[in-house]
Amino acid sequence: MKKVATVIALLALAGCDGRRSEAEGVRIVPVRIDGAGGSHVFRAELAQTAAEQARGLMFRTNLVADSAMLFAPYPPDGGEPRETSFWMKNTPTSLDILFIRADGTIARIAENTVPFSEASVPSGEPVSAVLELRGGRASELGIGEGDRVSWSTTGS
Repeated sequence: MKKVATVIALLALAGCDGRRSEAEGVRIVPVRIDGAGGSHVFRAELAQTAAEQARGLMFRTNLVADSAMLFAPYPPDGGEPRETSFWMKNTPTSLDILFIRADGTIARIAENTVPFSEASVPSGEPVSAVLELRGGRASELGIGEGDRVSWSTTGS
């Protein structure tokens, strides 16, 4: 019994620092952004289901510079692109939220969102994917609205 409690405690601690791996069933896909600021590739966790997208990066405290979460398809049922909004409830780390049009261009960037806020962060127009980065990364890398975002979910 003591061994089981130790394993549970270790798993809980591992889950608190934001590190997750493909071994835990998380799919990681490369996401490339090309624009005036150059090209950059992120290692993005793929959130495809409604449950994965509802959880997003909640509770994460240790996001590394080139990590991200990609919500694709969005909406998760694969329907037509639509306007959406996100919030930061239960999210202790500031994020940059990139709303992506069906043509792969960035429609809007909500930079340095406020941790734990329940305020709505709207897309402003219909989108088919959303990318979350550690807060401030878009500006650091010169990523802007209109830049092109690409990824592949095949073979991962």
